[in-house]
Amino acid sequence: MSDQPELRLSDAERTEAMDALSEHVRTGRLDIDEFGLRSAKVAAARTRSDLAPLFADLPEPRPRVLDRPVPSRTPVRKAGLGLLPLLLIAAVAVFVLTRGMWLVFLVPVAVAVAMTWRRR
Repeated sequence: MSDQPELRLSDAERTEAMDALSEHVRTGRLDIDEFGLRSAKVAAARTRSDLAPLFADLPEPRPRVLDRPVPSRTPVRKAGLGLLPLLLIAAVAVFVLTRGMWLVFLVPVAVAVAMTWRRR
């Protein structure tokens, strides 16, 4: 299951779960009564962890939301923190090489412009 089980479900993810349950009824894995109970729980599900027990005893098809990990933004944050020492070194290098304080302020401006351009 996902590494963030409390992430909220979208309508499309609920619909995909209903479709998967319907397929299990068509293949005879679920009877109509059990389908009714599980589909009501799918409709009421708010998070990914609400769906997991409904498919625990069923093979494929399963909703993709139970199988795919959610992209984490932690590596991006770590990369941003890793740039801090480099920015400090660059600012000192600019200060020493130009013998002027005002050019040091160009380093963060240049990084901000580069980061904004990179996100587009």
